[in-house]
Amino acid sequence: MDLVWICVLTGLVGVGVVTYFVRYVLRQDAGPKKIREASHAIQEGAMAFIGREYRTLGIVVAILAIILATIPALGWRVSVAFIFGAICSMGAGYAGMSVAVRSNGRTCAAAQKGLNQGLRVSFRAGSVMGLTVVSIGILGLSILYFAWHNAPTFLAIIPAYGTGASLVALFARVGGGIFTKGADAGADMVGKVEAGIPEDDPRNAAVIADFVGDNVGDVCGMGADLFESYVESIIATMTLAVVATATGIVSNNLTAWLIPMLIAAGGLIASIVGCFMVKVGEKVEMNALLGALRRGTLSASILTAIFSFLVIYFLDASLNLFWAVLAGLVAGVIMGESTNYFTSYAFKPTQEISKASTSGAGANIIRGFANGMISTWPPVILIAISIMAAFHFASFYGVALAAAGMLSTLGITLATDAYGPIADNAGGITTMTELPDEVRERTDALDSLGNTTAATGKGFAIGAAALNSLGLILSYALATGIVTISAGKIITPMPEEFSLLSAPVIVGIIIGALMPPVFCAMTMKSVGVTTVAIIDEVRQQWRGIKGLMEGTAKPDYSKCVDICTKTALKEMLAPSIMTIIIPVIIGILLGKYALAGFLIGALATGFIFAITLNNAGGSWDNAKKWIETGQFGGKGSDAHKAGVVGDTVGDPMKDTAGPSLNIMLKLMSVISLMLAPVLINFGGLI
Repeated sequence: MDLVWICVLTGLVGVGVVTYFVRYVLRQDAGPKKIREASHAIQEGAMAFIGREYRTLGIVVAILAIILATIPALGWRVSVAFIFGAICSMGAGYAGMSVAVRSNGRTCAAAQKGLNQGLRVSFRAGSVMGLTVVSIGILGLSILYFAWHNAPTFLAIIPAYGTGASLVALFARVGGGIFTKGADAGADMVGKVEAGIPEDDPRNAAVIADFVGDNVGDVCGMGADLFESYVESIIATMTLAVVATATGIVSNNLTAWLIPMLIAAGGLIASIVGCFMVKVGEKVEMNALLGALRRGTLSASILTAIFSFLVIYFLDASLNLFWAVLAGLVAGVIMGESTNYFTSYAFKPTQEISKASTSGAGANIIRGFANGMISTWPPVILIAISIMAAFHFASFYGVALAAAGMLSTLGITLATDAYGPIADNAGGITTMTELPDEVRERTDALDSLGNTTAATGKGFAIGAAALNSLGLILSYALATGIVTISAGKIITPMPEEFSLLSAPVIVGIIIGALMPPVFCAMTMKSVGVTTVAIIDEVRQQWRGIKGLMEGTAKPDYSKCVDICTKTALKEMLAPSIMTIIIPVIIGILLGKYALAGFLIGALATGFIFAITLNNAGGSWDNAKKWIETGQFGGKGSDAHKAGVVGDTVGDPMKDTAGPSLNIMLKLMSVISLMLAPVLINFGGLI
């Protein structure tokens, strides 16, 4: 039997568990009429935005697919794989979000019964996102394998699948990020800071848009982001199969293709087991909640390590591959703990930001940004060590396999991330519907945990993106002949005019290093544009709707949702198009060597930028939450107002610019890999 059938069966098991979780969540009590109305408004807004975004994206996908089909070196198979990857990515994001928007009210109702029930409903809803992504990813790659693994262009076809997934992820992440953070920052600034009303107060017309944004950005966007990370880690490893066979690590290309897919299948089963292990008592403590999620993720990691060993052993491959996988797994786990330390209010770095807030917003901003920058050293060192270890044991193939190992537990890792926005929405609905204080206390605990798990998930995604991008760059170097294999050894036959210090390569590195800051500036500016529009609209409604501030009239929530939708769809185009076009221009004008330098330059600065923005934003958010627990004067104090300002500054960093960088790096790398057949004998126009 072809062993890929194991991947198919595992993917189907994942689909079965997803179905069980969906049925479980939808069977739960949807709550009284007020909760159902708020939840329905969120669902309606989220679906309207995704529908419009996907229609825009469909046009872009169709145009690019036609262009790919007309390039002789690529052909119609590459075009079909590109479309298939885009469809799979859209389907994964849509499926996870459609359950998330139906579970927020149910989580709110469940929290009335107890903390454990609230966690169970929200986490299982988040697990739908995590397990859907990995199940579709495995099934999609299996379908491509069965369709075209004997085709001579197979190693050009599978990068096209990843490119389609990356394109969708970029639009979903950038568009959703602009939507969610524009609404969030606008609601906070005009509500909590300007008007002095509580967060999620129903008199604030932007609150529903804020809730919608959590779903389209942090559920659908993150799902699409990690879907493409997941499949591209496997793709990068498969395209480096020739390295594994030439160096004697495996016996043949088929085995080298199967190893990452079977490890991913084992990780899916391990993630399912981990998801069922997440439960907690009724004591509202952050450490207990963190312990519940940590138990699930660590169990999944240990099981994945065992499955990986068995896969490598039974395929009669070198056990050096197991150490490469383990390097990625261990780095992923420790990176999650590092992010947790720098962003959770249970630890000193974030508590110090809260303390600095007593001196004003300026002190809060300075301390938070410093925390974001200093937090970069553990992930960078960890990734460097994992790269060195993986390369030592299994050369370039081992580096790509380390990324696949890190992402093999994505099913549960993404579940802990997607759970956060669901808990956040539940807390907001609790305030809007004026439920008892003990219910808000439970949802606040779940929300605070969600902030930490979201930051941890983003940190994990950043590390995976770095390893994944490097694997794709190595694949590009091999596919274009920048790196070759001779007598079992890797050599770099670089022409003298294209040495490491040649002008085209240096220019490529510099332009590549420039891309992340320019990209971040464009996306954060877009959030600013949306924020201003939201603030103006809320102010206008307060002036124009009689009785609104007194609570006798209702705001027009749909107007803010519509503003965010239109602005996000308009603003997402420029940074997305830039990401697609610039690597193509570099390759055509300066050639394949300069493009390799471009990718390395972008990876170096993008990795640092992404960590800084993610951890600074996460720590600002939780510093505000630490004050809201009663520290330094609690809600309404001057320290709290400074904390809200810091949180507002951090929002576009951690939820728009930072996570979008991951996709930018991977998309540029996989586009370059897909274009390798065109660039292999092309020296550039300049």
